[in-house]
Amino acid sequence: MFFLSVYLLSVVGVLVGVAFLTLFERKLLGYIQLRKGPNKLGLGGFLQPFADAVKLFTKEQTFPYMSNYLPYYLAPVISLSVSLLVWISLPWGFVLLNSDLMILFFLCCISMGVYTLMAAGWSSNSKYSLLGALRAVAQTVSYEVSLALILLSFVLLISSFNLFTMFSYQTYVWFFYLGPVLSLLWLVSCLAETNRTPFDFAEGESELVSGYNTEYSSGGFALIMLSEYTSILFMSALFVMMFMGGLSFFFMIKFLLIVFIFVWVRGTLPRMRYDKLMNLAWKSFLPVSLNYLLFFSGYVLLF
Repeated sequence: MFFLSVYLLSVVGVLVGVAFLTLFERKLLGYIQLRKGPNKLGLGGFLQPFADAVKLFTKEQTFPYMSNYLPYYLAPVISLSVSLLVWISLPWGFVLLNSDLMILFFLCCISMGVYTLMAAGWSSNSKYSLLGALRAVAQTVSYEVSLALILLSFVLLISSFNLFTMFSYQTYVWFFYLGPVLSLLWLVSCLAETNRTPFDFAEGESELVSGYNTEYSSGGFALIMLSEYTSILFMSALFVMMFMGGLSFFFMIKFLLIVFIFVWVRGTLPRMRYDKLMNLAWKSFLPVSLNYLLFFSGYVLLF
């Protein structure tokens, strides 16, 4: 019962965080583009996220006539559920579950996200949604490989799947200084994994109508967006815990810095070409992460 109440509280906290992340993103993009961003509702646009939520969830729910009813409606719900479930794997001050295999749990959860993308695109029964889903699935699977290999390098180094052990190893020096290249690869892979600019082919607004979510409106669309922004917050928290010393007094400052980088990249970089995205994953990230894996395994065997 205690576990459930703590988890529900953390879910509410994450969802409120997502609401203000959308406001932060729109304000920051506004200032990058020399405009104000949302500033009418409440003090400085403070109530804008809540107005957006009310608008989205009260709009008419459309139902594509040719779609597969059950997977079409379940895909966004499962997508958000998986994005919220993965927060259990982060070791906060209280231990929610046995944390010895939490890194494996995290890898299982991010792999589940691929199936919801595929289900959303396929069940809409629209050729554009299906093409968007294929692009998104290929991209996510490609970058999951490099994410897993980078994670495995540090698992070998600390000889544990426990994130608490990772903290204790960073008492004197952050892993960011031990593997700056790996940490940058991880950050770029996180951008690709969460479908953010310059890897936002899943939504590609400028050359497509949208991606796998073309046929979704109102609540379904809102759940897909919530899932995406929840993943951004999670990946930012995980980056801080893995490379920047874990939970500490300055955790929130470091966390906000990584979130800022996610938004800053969106306001700065243009979208990559799709073939270059795949080349980057398989011809650049994969060899580098494999070499680091071999290096760390050799180091562990020697010392």
